[in-house]
Amino acid sequence: MDRTVQRRLIAVVDDERDILDLVDLHLRRAGFETALFERSKPFLDSVSTDIPDLLVLDLMLPDIPGREVLDILRKSQRLALIPVIVLTALGSEQDRIAGLDAGADDYLAKPFSPAELVARVRAVLRRTLPGDGGGVFEVGPLKIDLDRFEASVDGLAVNLTATEFRLLGIMAGGKGRVFTREKLLNLLWDGEKLVYDRTVDVHITNLRAKLGKAGSLVRSIRGVGYALRQE
Repeated sequence: MDRTVQRRLIAVVDDERDILDLVDLHLRRAGFETALFERSKPFLDSVSTDIPDLLVLDLMLPDIPGREVLDILRKSQRLALIPVIVLTALGSEQDRIAGLDAGADDYLAKPFSPAELVARVRAVLRRTLPGDGGGVFEVGPLKIDLDRFEASVDGLAVNLTATEFRLLGIMAGGKGRVFTREKLLNLLWDGEKLVYDRTVDVHITNLRAKLGKAGSLVRSIRGVGYALRQE
């Protein structure tokens, strides 16, 4: 299905029917298409034929837990770039970090504002587009193709989330420039004030781990921010 001329499809997985209906109502009012699931397995079956533009995912599900669903998506080369917003009753700082560590692009705790959810959906979709201008960057063993939305180390594909890829693309385009956390937040989340403060740090940690030997190319400038080495 060509989403460039059709409305974006948002999949929602939550075992509470009233939550599904509420999210469905507000997303459709905002112009999105929706696919609703009360269990994980039907959603995972559905992506064999139709990959959504974004997933809103509850963590506490009765069949396959949300974190396991995230793990399945992030380990699949075909599905790894699906942006995921975690929607859950677990709202502590530790829970938010755990959700981002598991591969979520954003995290919203219940009870939530439907308007905020719609705003976050829009923001995540905006920031998971390829970097401005496209192009290919090669730094040591790392290759980043912004047009194809692909990253590889020594020729082997690296499965990054959409947010991780966008973050890497921003730093690559900076040609060694140091980006403060505030600047990265503004570039990735369009100045969204409700974004969790440690989000950038968590995504950087996950990005380095996935890049393996090339992870050291992502430099930490103590007290300032992050940059990609130009070797």
